[in-house]
Amino acid sequence: MWERLERREIRRRGGPAPAEPGVRPRPDLPEGSDLMPDIRHIVVLMMENHSYDNYLGMLEGRGEGLRSGPDGLPSNPRQDGTPVRAHHLSATSQTKGDPVQSWNAAHIQWDGGRNDGFVRSVEQLVPGADPALPMGYWTEEDLPFYHGLARTFPLADRWFSSCLGPTFPNRRFMIAGTAHGLIDDLPWDTLDLPPAGTIFDMLTRQGISWANYHNVRPATVLFKRLFGQHALRAARGVAKIGRWFPSVAQRVQGNKQFTADLYPLGLAGCVRHLRRTEQFFADADAGTLPSFSVVDPDFDVFSEENPQDILRGESFAAEAISRVMHGKGWPHTLLIWVYDEGGGYYDHVPPPAAVPPDDVPAHNPLLSSPAWFRAALRPFIGSYLKKVEDQDAGPASYDRYGFRVPAVIVSPFARPDFVTSTVYDHTSILKLVQQKWNLPSLTRRDAAAESPLDALDLDGEPAFLKPPDLPGPALEWGRWSAARAPVSRFARVKARARARSASWSSKRKSG
Repeated sequence: MWERLERREIRRRGGPAPAEPGVRPRPDLPEGSDLMPDIRHIVVLMMENHSYDNYLGMLEGRGEGLRSGPDGLPSNPRQDGTPVRAHHLSATSQTKGDPVQSWNAAHIQWDGGRNDGFVRSVEQLVPGADPALPMGYWTEEDLPFYHGLARTFPLADRWFSSCLGPTFPNRRFMIAGTAHGLIDDLPWDTLDLPPAGTIFDMLTRQGISWANYHNVRPATVLFKRLFGQHALRAARGVAKIGRWFPSVAQRVQGNKQFTADLYPLGLAGCVRHLRRTEQFFADADAGTLPSFSVVDPDFDVFSEENPQDILRGESFAAEAISRVMHGKGWPHTLLIWVYDEGGGYYDHVPPPAAVPPDDVPAHNPLLSSPAWFRAALRPFIGSYLKKVEDQDAGPASYDRYGFRVPAVIVSPFARPDFVTSTVYDHTSILKLVQQKWNLPSLTRRDAAAESPLDALDLDGEPAFLKPPDLPGPALEWGRWSAARAPVSRFARVKARARARSASWSSKRKSG
């Protein structure tokens, strides 16, 4: 029943066919043909908001990281010209709102390819904040698991985020090959659908299993979709109040739930494909992961976005990757550890030009409204309008990649002691899925993308069939997961009952 309903939802919400439909990798074979039978499970673990240099820049002898010149490590100038050099950050906790990764901030940081605006982006957009933070980095001593992972499995030192912008548009590229005009993290701007749909729609049509593992309570997700797409639209419509009331906007901005919902996912899609993080661990252990899965961290605690402690995120990623490597499905698994965007942290490699995905311009609906309308609003929400203008100003195109992010390809078929400098972005994940199941491209961007298959040897004996020993994370996952474990209402009632019983027994004894 749910499968039929989901297919009907996809047909109902589908827009016009793309202007340039993609070509299958093997036009002589039907869509859905398995072209890589040795790989049965593709897993994407996408974390949040760190650049390559910020995490792996000090990884010695492997990949292109930070390099000292005659004057020391690279620097960025302050507005008065004072240089701020790349430096080791003394704490693993981060600062809320510093650095910044908005559309405008990213273009300031890029500065026409000079990559010298990271310090200035804080000075301009967050007055009073510490402008030196974007130039900070962490080392192997801080992140032992991540550095061990990058030393062991193929490291991609030219994996760029898909656009010079924040989380939502970059994750949209990963699932659909386009941001479809989105340039910010405002949830009320995510009700549209790209013409060709998403990779999830394509997999569903072919009967290929997929899941998005996440940390949102199922009741919270399903309630909004109980009455179909109109209910979801209404629920998000309420959030539009935030456009006119800045205090509401601050609460909902960046309110990520799960990646698959960055283009609306219907009720049946939620029922069939959304699973809790605990289920991911169980499926990885049992070797029952779906053919394609996206694993989301708890975005409030374990995603590594500021102001979180990055050690908590490393502990989650280490647990997820270790479960996959030691699970029953490992001999036929490919996992990609990657970050959605650089988070405003410095990287020294200028992002290259990219193929625009479509003809949809980058825009903010509020800023795209008539000037007279914004002028009428300014007396009432002038400070909020200024904030939106500061965040979303910039060019209206997606013709350039975003900054480099950490990326490692984890598989028993991975090439040992291998670094790939092929240019990838998040649509490389789409290209991989398309090459695996003979699917057409969704947009011009993923049609032009390279997949990370050069990091694999699918013809020889798997080099990592026996999972390698990796350094443990700086903090053990169990310590944090126990503190974050969800407690059911029934368990809370039982706990209160036990407490009342213990109190009553104590009174009787004392009496």
